[in-house]
Amino acid sequence: MILVDHELISLLGSALRPSPGATMPTSAQVQPASVDLRLGPAAYRMRAGILPGSTLAPQPLEKLALSTLSLEGPGALLERGLVYLVPLEERLELPPELSARFNPRSSTGRLDLFTRVLAPGHSRFDEAPPGYRGPLWLEICPLSFPVRLRRGDRLAQVRLARGRSALTAQELVEVIEHTPLVHLDGRWLGAQETRFDGDGGIELSVGLDREPAGWRAAAHTGVVEFSARGTHAPEEFFEALHAPRGRCILTPGSFYIFASRERLRIPPSLAAEMMPVDVGIGELRNNYAGFFDSGFGWNSQSGTPAVLEVRAHDVPFQIEDGQVFCRLKFFRTSSRPERLYGEGRVSYRDQGLTLARVFDQGLGSPGASPSSERIR
Repeated sequence: MILVDHELISLLGSALRPSPGATMPTSAQVQPASVDLRLGPAAYRMRAGILPGSTLAPQPLEKLALSTLSLEGPGALLERGLVYLVPLEERLELPPELSARFNPRSSTGRLDLFTRVLAPGHSRFDEAPPGYRGPLWLEICPLSFPVRLRRGDRLAQVRLARGRSALTAQELVEVIEHTPLVHLDGRWLGAQETRFDGDGGIELSVGLDREPAGWRAAAHTGVVEFSARGTHAPEEFFEALHAPRGRCILTPGSFYIFASRERLRIPPSLAAEMMPVDVGIGELRNNYAGFFDSGFGWNSQSGTPAVLEVRAHDVPFQIEDGQVFCRLKFFRTSSRPERLYGEGRVSYRDQGLTLARVFDQGLGSPGASPSSERIR
């Protein structure tokens, strides 16, 4: 089961410890079923990305790094299209029964910041095996905008699990029979109407029947200040995207933000993860930041849409309203969190087609209505 907030807080300083020279992680970093991770004091400009399994010993790192940027004080500018490696302020000292998985935070994905966590010596990105003891590194590549980062900024998060936590298809059906999870066309769908993916998850579709249908990152922009809140003008970084007749074509290499046609709610006893689109339907990457903490959309009468971060590859890609676009996998948590997603903090719990929180979500948003899309 995935551990929840009060258990995660009890592990601060033991299973989740500060790196040398870092301050102790605090309860302010703890979400209902995950913990935000902080950037360390420096960013290493690399020639290229590093494959998982690298030891990242000091000497090899010095040989690979082209330069070192200090993230102290005002921070440093990370340029678009370049690869950086940053030590995280947290390290893991996992007991044998706990494993870890990592994912970008929502604001990270909506800024098209490609990130992945490396646990030195482990052979896969974004995970650490049971009993892992050691440092954590974050690989960062800004794909659409140059971005200024500072020590302590939180781009990624970790969730800790004990044993098998994913729900089987039958377990998910049993949940939906008592608590519908998907809201569509004005009503909650029962188990017979919910679309399952054959692997224990739910299929979701892209919703283009809105105005605008989505956002597309502008080609030439200024610098994004990651730690800012509501200060950037959206029209300086994004263009409104329209979908006449419910269709639009994605340009290879461009970054898009859409929302799901369905609205979701995640019960307090569960968490969920958006899984990559099946490569069999095309060269398309979506869901950079796809983890849903317990309680996402729970207190809304009709749930909350999922925001989709999308990039097409190789060829132009036509998408249609209602087209199956992604999958949602559900996980059981160890207990009900003391605080559900969005309670008492800034979050995306009331999101529509919402940009990252660094942008002004009011009247300045390209194509936004005066009363919608504002982040609380």
